[in-house]
Amino acid sequence: MKGQIGNMMQQVQRMQQDMQRAQEELANIEVVGQAGGGAVKVTMTARMDVRRVQIDPAMAGDDIEMLEDLIAAAMNDAVNKANQASSDKMSSVTSGLPIPPGMKIPGLF
Repeated sequence: MKGQIGNMMQQVQRMQQDMQRAQEELANIEVVGQAGGGAVKVTMTARMDVRRVQIDPAMAGDDIEMLEDLIAAAMNDAVNKANQASSDKMSSVTSGLPIPPGMKIPGLF
């Protein structure tokens, strides 16, 4: 039993290191959310930092409400993609450790 706990603690420590590395890598993963057929694009990292907003000049007409809606839709699209990228990255880190459902490990979750 002692050996199993010690082994699990070593796995947890390795996973903590892997999680830290994964968090750092998420800052470099970029996703692009789009709306209006690509008329509005939002580029953000998987850590939810917005890097760029691009608006097709043809969209900058008199209909500000439509442009605002397209920006919000592009942001939401980018957030969904960033969440998926983050989830994919983190699941690859925790896949080797048998963590019972609902168990929280300090420093990881």
